[in-house]
Amino acid sequence: MLLAALSAAVLCTPARAQLEAPQEGFFDVRSAGTAMVAGVHELEARLQLILSAEALDALGSGVPLTIELSMEVIRVRRFMPDDVEAELTVTYELEYRPLSQRYIVRNLNSGDQNSFATLYSALNNLGRIQGLPVIDDALLEPGSAYRMRLQALLSTRQYPAPLRILFFWRSQWQLKSDWYQWNLER
Repeated sequence: MLLAALSAAVLCTPARAQLEAPQEGFFDVRSAGTAMVAGVHELEARLQLILSAEALDALGSGVPLTIELSMEVIRVRRFMPDDVEAELTVTYELEYRPLSQRYIVRNLNSGDQNSFATLYSALNNLGRIQGLPVIDDALLEPGSAYRMRLQALLSTRQYPAPLRILFFWRSQWQLKSDWYQWNLER
């Protein structure tokens, strides 16, 4: 059923899309930083998440979308290449429920779930990251300099292989922000 709904959403062009140019989607990290709270570095970030027309059609057809936040903690070294000390991926699922006309945002890492009346409010909530624990300061080497980077992307890994191949060739499913980097304050 999921495969059929997604195939229909991807392959069929709705009438409104024939009359106007398809909406280009994009993901952008507007700002990001960390703050130390009780010995743990917590992420504060603002993202802009604009879904493409194909992703919106799939969402409206009942296909859940997966949005991933990838983070890396990188130790800066002088005479050697920088070293990725830690990696963290936080995965969110965005789903539309037509019966209740609600958008559901679920954090797949923690299980937390919120419901929203509009897609705008759901994407706005996804774009406001506050107090997300990233790494315990005790795990970092004393006296070393670190930087962090963050990227947001629309993941297609949860779909069957034939659809992933199709998505690879369709630019409207290649939504990924550039890496946003900053120095980790200790």
